[in-house]
Amino acid sequence: MPNRQHAGQAKAATAVVVGGGIAGLVSARELALQGIDVTVFEASGHCGGCVRRHDVAGFLLDAGAESFATRSKAVSDLAEELGLGDELVQPDPAGAWLQLPESARPLPKSGILGIPADPMEPGVIAAIGRAAALRAAADKVLPLGNLLGKDRLSLGELVRTRMGHSVLERLVTPVAAGVYSADPDVLDVDSVAPGLRASVASHGSLQAAVGAMRKAAPAGSAVAGINGGMGRLTEALLADLAQRGVSVRTKARVSAVSKHDGEWRVESAAGTFQAQGLVIAADGGSAVDLLAPGLPGFEGLRPEPGPAVALVTLVLDEPELDAHPRGTGLLVAAGADRIRAKALTHATAKWPWLAAQTGPGTHVLRLSYGRATGKPESARGEDFTGWADEALYRQALADATELMGVPVADADILGWKVVRWTAALPSATVGHRDRVAAVRELAGTWERLQLAGAWLAGTGLVAVVTDARARSRQLAAELAAPPS
Repeated sequence: MPNRQHAGQAKAATAVVVGGGIAGLVSARELALQGIDVTVFEASGHCGGCVRRHDVAGFLLDAGAESFATRSKAVSDLAEELGLGDELVQPDPAGAWLQLPESARPLPKSGILGIPADPMEPGVIAAIGRAAALRAAADKVLPLGNLLGKDRLSLGELVRTRMGHSVLERLVTPVAAGVYSADPDVLDVDSVAPGLRASVASHGSLQAAVGAMRKAAPAGSAVAGINGGMGRLTEALLADLAQRGVSVRTKARVSAVSKHDGEWRVESAAGTFQAQGLVIAADGGSAVDLLAPGLPGFEGLRPEPGPAVALVTLVLDEPELDAHPRGTGLLVAAGADRIRAKALTHATAKWPWLAAQTGPGTHVLRLSYGRATGKPESARGEDFTGWADEALYRQALADATELMGVPVADADILGWKVVRWTAALPSATVGHRDRVAAVRELAGTWERLQLAGAWLAGTGLVAVVTDARARSRQLAAELAAPPS
């Protein structure tokens, strides 16, 4: 029900949420659940960030995120609360393939982020060779040394030191590029694989740690989706907010925030608003732009831009793909020089609900472009977002042909669309935890202010939803208490 005040009731506390992505919408809902009068400002014309749907050839398809990790119940609980509990689905168990420089083969299934729990598994040997597998297996007896004691440890350094170059380049790097659009050498191991460092210390080797973490993980697929697409989560959140009387204003970029007489003043394209509480759930750069003028030192905490990603969706008539020749898609290893894409998802092979919608012979392929290289002089890596749509489309046709082993030509295409995401996947680079702690500490000097979003919480819906709920509940508790 809308947050309306009746005669004799105390006036509701007020809050503004800047940013209408998933973090902002979840924050607004949590505040509204506590009886707070909430207004959301979103700079663009749509909410949900990269969790939304678009029309391609008459089908409503995910424009960005298509799944969520099942390691926690954060997203599934939210979906349940929004009436989508019965709509949660698992992908086809066939799994993804690896495109190696010399051939394509199934991705070994026994690992975490491509790190094998058993380097001598036949699938691992097939991917990296017996000599490299024996080198990786030596991890079991190598002393740990001082590696785990480092304040800053990258995923790449951990894997290279414990299991060797081949495991890193042929297994872990393609997975990291597909999930984080980043090179393992720039990824903070504690951010992208929470608990892995401690598990290695406890079990004495990287492979034993991975095996233990997989054994402790929930049964079933590591990811899940929603029947009809993840974009339904955003749509359900918006419907829920409308029912609770939350005002969501799009095309309402916030230009400044300041505090006067204990209240926040928010200046936006929709006007100037006053509120007792404030959640900034915008991207990191925008958050710094808004807060730096009033927080000395905050400018120095501006995050590096995340990788720029372009996603090309192809809907095509190609009965040869009914056999799912490459499982649910492919991750591309370094050295596959003929291919510019970092990954291809065969969406109609991965999601049975989508295959049922399209019918036999019609398929959906999603090709993603752009990854960080991990080299300081080119930290942003490949950037395809400046390519013209037509150029990306042509590249996608060539890459799909090479990856799927089936000719994909103009005549097969029923529809296509290009979407560009700039800094939508903030890299959890080495030192990420320290930067987040510094941001939290400095922002904490202002009362009734909370920051949410992937640039602090980490990449992935589980991290974003969990953090947004915690931050907004903390703000609600502050609003319920008398100001200090």
